[in-house]
Amino acid sequence: MNMIVPTATPATPNGTTRPQVRIVIVGHVDHGKSTLVGRLLHETGSLPEGKLDMLKAVSARRGMPFEWSFLLDALQTERDQGITIDTTQISFRTRSRDVVLIDAPGHAEFLRNMITGASQADGAVLIIDALEGVRDQTRRHGYLLHLLGVKQVAVVVNKMDRVDFSAERFRQIGDEISAHLTGLGLTPSAVIPVSARDGDGVAERTPRIAWFDGPTVVEALDALEPARPLETLALRLPVQAIYKFDDRRIVAGRIESGSLAAGDEIVIMPAGKIARIRTVESWPVTPMQESQGAGRSVGITLDRELFVERGDVIAHVGSTPRDTRRIRARIFWLHDKPLAEGASILVRLGTRETRATVVAIEKAVDPGELAGVETRAIARNHVGEIDIALAQPIAADPYSDNPRTGRLVIEVNGRIAGGGLILSVATGKRSIPVDIVPVESAMSAGECLARYRHKGAVLWLTGLPGSGKSTLARAIQRRLFDNGGSPILLDGDTLRAGLNGDLGFSAKDRSENIRRLAEVATHLARNGHIAIVAAVSPSAEDRSAARRIAGAAFREIYVATPADVCERRDPKGHYAKARAGALPGFTGIGKDYEPPVASELTIDTSSRSVTSAADELEDMLVKTEILLDLSE
Repeated sequence: MNMIVPTATPATPNGTTRPQVRIVIVGHVDHGKSTLVGRLLHETGSLPEGKLDMLKAVSARRGMPFEWSFLLDALQTERDQGITIDTTQISFRTRSRDVVLIDAPGHAEFLRNMITGASQADGAVLIIDALEGVRDQTRRHGYLLHLLGVKQVAVVVNKMDRVDFSAERFRQIGDEISAHLTGLGLTPSAVIPVSARDGDGVAERTPRIAWFDGPTVVEALDALEPARPLETLALRLPVQAIYKFDDRRIVAGRIESGSLAAGDEIVIMPAGKIARIRTVESWPVTPMQESQGAGRSVGITLDRELFVERGDVIAHVGSTPRDTRRIRARIFWLHDKPLAEGASILVRLGTRETRATVVAIEKAVDPGELAGVETRAIARNHVGEIDIALAQPIAADPYSDNPRTGRLVIEVNGRIAGGGLILSVATGKRSIPVDIVPVESAMSAGECLARYRHKGAVLWLTGLPGSGKSTLARAIQRRLFDNGGSPILLDGDTLRAGLNGDLGFSAKDRSENIRRLAEVATHLARNGHIAIVAAVSPSAEDRSAARRIAGAAFREIYVATPADVCERRDPKGHYAKARAGALPGFTGIGKDYEPPVASELTIDTSSRSVTSAADELEDMLVKTEILLDLSE
């Protein structure tokens, strides 16, 4: 439940010169958030007349001392438990700001609510108990603010009366939390000593903190900058529904940023279809302003018949979001089951939802410890950066470009399992038609693993012509098959005789050759097979592109046989053809081939048997968790 506490002075209407700033207040349970907020309402004259006296009378009738936190404990269950469960929004005014203060819960089990609150904030107040100091939950909340893109943080060291207003204790806590936040890229705008119960440092500098020459809490709030107005950002109108009235087809949604008007040329993403807005509609029918801005729910009609569906995003031509099937996000994970590579999830972005697969996990961190962990999974209440492959194209913006369309929510089995920020959006040159919907395999990754005893993977064998790539590829294919696996060989020359027969040897055609190989191999890997690619693939950039396509399934094997040995072997005659000018684009060994610098495995076949090389390759697959250890 969101509770808007009425203020003595009505909030300034949107659009005037007084800016509005939304601030979330977070901290460990019992560190005094609700007390501070209650005191702020009193000190700024924001309580309705008689409200304070009424609450004091209620406390007296119950035989309990008055607490400022009672102002926010809107639920009887919260009073009984002595903790704040929901996210409460409070409006009040400072000297130059209209402030919406979002009080978020501190208990770990209520982190979902806290994320909901913080996701709306321009800045934050992080509160710390002077006696207890910086706790794990304090560090976690700091990391959550970083995760959710909050850049402005004021730190309040509360309950200074419990440490006799010790300046030394205040400095210890200030140094510790400042170092922690600075490490996250969040330099505190102020660190303030207060006693919220007694009012010290909230709106006035009292004698008990005479040694402190910084701002009060009210002054610190007054100094926080509001976010860039949403109206100044590019138009983003996620489509919620399409209605038919008479002969009108009305596209309805909420304008998340920017503005629109009749006559505007717009593009519908991710399909990229262009139209003009014929009319802007309202219910009930009322005279409409020429332009409608962010925050307004509107309906529009278009000047032509186009297929539009829920989840599409309407933007102005020239300032569109990116259409993509691949995004990178920083997420906070809430589900009991850890999020692992290969997991199937549902991604919600605005009004769009689509099935997706986690193809890579990096920078998994326990926010309480701030320690990176070498893991391929994100545990409950942990944070990580993930690459997501989407089953359907979506229109998205990085959070840094547009915070309204740069956040996502992840759902697993019908419940919210995590959320976070879009860090980057992968875009391709090819436009995928909106009516093409990829179909997932009927077999799950777990079923394939149980049958084949291996995960899906792309083994990319690269090396000079004659290095032994195809020989090694065939050897590992035979071994995996004999052990019950599902290996599929994709030899570069073989595919050039068929699928890639239309390609030559120019730099552009080589890149396309590798892209096709990578796409086919990745498709096989996602269906549980091990795709074994044997291709010279001389360009490091092309191989990097193949790795991006395959994601976490990619394993690069550099067959590093010396050039003189390769030239003597060269069973396919590439070198002779190159010297004779019969192989366009391939002019020599040293000039064209760019050896890998960070492959998963390097093998020189000049001084060892094929069996020995296959043994080493198999060991690598076990160590990198593609192949189950058959000795177990």
